[in-house]
Amino acid sequence: MNDQLPPVGTALVVAARTLAADGVVSLTLRRPDGGMLPAWTPGAHIDVFLGGDDGDLIRQYSLCGQPAERGAWQIAVLREPRGRGGSAYVHDHLREGATVRVRGPRNNFPLRPAARHLFIAGGVGITPILPMVEAAATAGADWRLLYGGRTRTSMAFLDRLAPHGDRVLIRPQDEYGLLDLAAHLGVPGEGTLVHACGPEPLLQAVQEHCGGWPPGTLGVERFAPARAAATGPAETFKLELARSGLTLTVPPDRSILETVEQAGVAVDFSCREGTCGTCETDVLDGRPDHRDSLLTEDEQAAGDTMLICVSRSCGPRLVLDL
Repeated sequence: MNDQLPPVGTALVVAARTLAADGVVSLTLRRPDGGMLPAWTPGAHIDVFLGGDDGDLIRQYSLCGQPAERGAWQIAVLREPRGRGGSAYVHDHLREGATVRVRGPRNNFPLRPAARHLFIAGGVGITPILPMVEAAATAGADWRLLYGGRTRTSMAFLDRLAPHGDRVLIRPQDEYGLLDLAAHLGVPGEGTLVHACGPEPLLQAVQEHCGGWPPGTLGVERFAPARAAATGPAETFKLELARSGLTLTVPPDRSILETVEQAGVAVDFSCREGTCGTCETDVLDGRPDHRDSLLTEDEQAAGDTMLICVSRSCGPRLVLDL
């Protein structure tokens, strides 16, 4: 059994396509030869390479099927009218029988062990949360899910959640208003971890309500970069690539990733926004100026890794394991 990651551009076939909710399409992907796909754990995502008029689009979609089902991957995609073209391409072009290239899986949002779990999902943010819920239920863990959306018909996978009864609180906004986070996060729960995914306003509110909880309580998965944190000016700095033996200059108007690409050094990347983790690189010397929306506060403080698509250097020199 080979569990190695498929190389960039591995072709899968859309074996099934269904409407999971208003504006949300669910795709089941399989290998053309019917073989097994790499194993994955709840919270994982894949990179999907989507064709477009101006070249390839690369988007990240959470796996929302059953990890035990090794022959298929399932994703669900909300059509974003004001998006950048990825979701529109999925909805308009990926019909049953279509071929699509993928990379992964990768998991930046794992289900961490805990005495209790509180899951919070907003809209299509249910996609990485759903396998977590099912894994927690299978393990006999103590858990609850707070799930919000614009309307009940816009909320995907209600059928898969129905067997869990009152452990799941379905709260459409047109029926209940905004999610009552204070009721669930107002008092820190001993031994409880919080896992949240959804639109940025929801995640910001969850973070604020978790401000008094123990460090490390909250894990989030973002679909877009968080609002930019306070960062220093974009200064020029020297970049040393230890394995390549190159010394490069990163100007204020160019990212580390762009500089490395221009020098002809191959490096994996995807979102270019500091959210997916594909370009995460080890730091051998120097102090990174973290500008991503993925690494935890502890990971950023450690300074031994960075996302080179958005982050820079705090000093005049940075050495990377490239």
